[in-house]
Formats: sequence, C-alpha cells, structure tokens
Amino acid sequence: MKALGIDPGTATTGYGILEGEGDDIKVVDYGCIKTSSKETSSARLKKIFSDMKNIISKYKPKCIAVEKLFFGVNTKTAMAVGQARGVILLAASQAGLDIAEYTPLEVKMALTGYGRADKQQMQQMVKRLLKLDKIPKPDDAADALAVALCHVNSDGFNSKVRKAL
Repeated sequence: MKALGIDPGTATTGYGILEGEGDDIKVVDYGCIKTSSKETSSARLKKIFSDMKNIISKYKPKCIAVEKLFFGVNTKTAMAVGQARGVILLAASQAGLDIAEYTPLEVKMALTGYGRADKQQMQQMVKRLLKLDKIPKPDDAADALAVALCHVNSDGFNSKVRKAL
C-alpha cells in the first residue's frame, strides 16, 4: 500500500508518502507545499491544489489521510486551514483516492498511545517507527508522516478485522 499523509495549512502544507504494511513501512518522500503571505488567499489555494495534484500524479498513492481541523482559539486561522483542506480533498477526490481523516488526538493515540503527546514525542515516534536516522524536517512534514502512519496502521488493522469476520 502507498499512502499520502497531509498536515494541511495555508502557509505550509506538509506531506509524507509511505509504502508498505505492518513492520515493513518505508518513507517514499516527504516535504512541504509553501505559499507566501504576500499572495492573495485564492492564489495560495490555487498553488496548494496544483502542487497536491502534482504530488498525487507523481507518487500515485492508493489513499490519502488528512488531519482533521482542530478549532482552537483563532477562528480566522481555522477558516484558512479549512479552505486548504477543501482544495486538498478536492484534488484527492478528482484523483479517485480513498480519503481518510484523523483528528490530532487520533494520530497521537495511534503513534504514542497517549492523546496529549507533545510535538517532540510525536517526532521521536515518527523517527523510531519509520527507522529514520533523524527527525524529518520541517515539522509539518513530520506531522504529515505521522498522519500517514496513523492511516497505514489503522487500515492494516481494519483489513485484518474484515478478513477475520
């Protein structure tokens, strides 16, 4: 299985591509889509959409896992991230990908077993679980790999359950 994990954002959208199952999961690539605050919001969304389509076309994942929006204190930021999620989901839908969405709590639980794990704990688990020499940078890319790991492990578990029934 090849899965694309996404940590959505307007300024920086992290992505991570994993391939494999169980204990044999490998990093294919990771990075970020960056936009400038000097651009209009529509130009930024267009860039995210276009780059997402290119990533999907290049790596041909079977599925995409996107972090769900967490409504914090800043509603303006939440709205912008929601718009970025929208164009990401549109690109995935147009490509015919299976789409999964996970809350930050679900991702933390899947990787650390603790829903209040901090960023450093999450990054260490991404490094350890993917057998990497160092923590992936930037943070948004590491977060995207965490979302992809959450999905790969959840999907593997769910397929085993389906086979057992």
